[in-house]
Amino acid sequence: MDAHDNAPVPPPGCPAHGSGGRVPLYGPEFAAAPQAYYDFLRHYGPAAPVELAPGVEATLVTDYAAALQLLQDSGSFRKDARRWRAFNEGKVGPDSPVAPLLAYRPNCMFADGADHLRLRQAVTDSMARVDTRRLTRSTEQASRYLVAQFAERGSADLLADYARQLPLFVFNDLFGCPAEIGDRVLFGFSGMFDGINADKATEVMVQAVGELVALKRNKPGDDVTSWLMQHQARLDDEEMVHQLALLLGAGAEPLRNLIGNTLHRLLTHERYAREGGLIDEALDDTLWENPPMANYAPHYPASDMEFAGQRLQAGDLVLVSFAAANTGPAQTAARRSGSNRAHLAWSAGPHACPSKEPARHITVTAVEDLFNQLPDLHLAVPEDSLTWRPGPFHRALTALPARFTPVHAAGRSAPAPTATAPAQDRSAGTARRAERTGMWSQFLNWLTR
Repeated sequence: MDAHDNAPVPPPGCPAHGSGGRVPLYGPEFAAAPQAYYDFLRHYGPAAPVELAPGVEATLVTDYAAALQLLQDSGSFRKDARRWRAFNEGKVGPDSPVAPLLAYRPNCMFADGADHLRLRQAVTDSMARVDTRRLTRSTEQASRYLVAQFAERGSADLLADYARQLPLFVFNDLFGCPAEIGDRVLFGFSGMFDGINADKATEVMVQAVGELVALKRNKPGDDVTSWLMQHQARLDDEEMVHQLALLLGAGAEPLRNLIGNTLHRLLTHERYAREGGLIDEALDDTLWENPPMANYAPHYPASDMEFAGQRLQAGDLVLVSFAAANTGPAQTAARRSGSNRAHLAWSAGPHACPSKEPARHITVTAVEDLFNQLPDLHLAVPEDSLTWRPGPFHRALTALPARFTPVHAAGRSAPAPTATAPAQDRSAGTARRAERTGMWSQFLNWLTR
């Protein structure tokens, strides 16, 4: 057998096939079969050359041990995106579809050293004040309100009708965020993750969070925004905007995808129903095998080095594939005999997700409450007909159609809210803003009935 026989075989439809170029992590081919791409990338070793968007090069770490090493080594690898060599040299412009999620912002995720410690402490202290009873109550109320909108139909798209909307209601409560502001935050992050009009989406998001900061400076409340503002770190308005954008972004996109992906797993794997639900286990299995953030954690070498079999220059972009690291052959074997929560879906090291416990609690509560209300919920289409949204960072379905026995509310049905429009159809006009504010008002009215 010659060397050619051992060459890795790109997955079907891979644009890098036979080109010798970097492997693209965008487009429908990657979205449809990411594990085939990860299997191919593993032939390069613990890390591989990839392309995140046309002309945007990166090194992707696909090995669990190498990923853990990188995430825990803040001396060799830095988070400050102002080090990004390709961006500084003009090879990647601010109008790139992936720039909004990679470009520098003054938040704890893109900070190093003392700056990171100060901002991170403000975030973790504020999130630690979230009461789990309040979180449960808020999630259950949002769940019951949303289910009331489609219960009599006997069918629903569990993404559009449930998973995408529920975090907005919960985070509006936790952050003291009016619905009209929260809706624009959700719109902004959706565009940033999808790379659709990403510049405009970022602008909308930053403006909306800025309005929330101004509101809370004027009228603080019993909420995460006010706690963050009152923290001894004394964050200025710009720092407030960017810490809040980071936290709200985690609720707007990854959390709704975590809920959606967990529902997908429960509806496509019969053993969970057979063995009594096992929602916690389904969530952990989702975080192992189908995490909502598949590839992220941008880092930059502090100096030229060799790492994980790749030559890196200072300022090169290096990402971690949580999805690939979690599902590698060695880790799959170790998982069978170890903890079911040793995955990297929450990242690791000094920049591990600061809100993983609230996110986990919201997801379990939302999924459990949905099945309590609709116990015979089942997938309405063949599993292989489901499609996934393209993008290098997230793992997210486009829709999750389901059916169930219609539930009649016996005169207690909730008023029909104004549905949040898809990003591409949404108007920024005054009338639409009033409608979206009405959605929150209708929810509050429904709670007091």
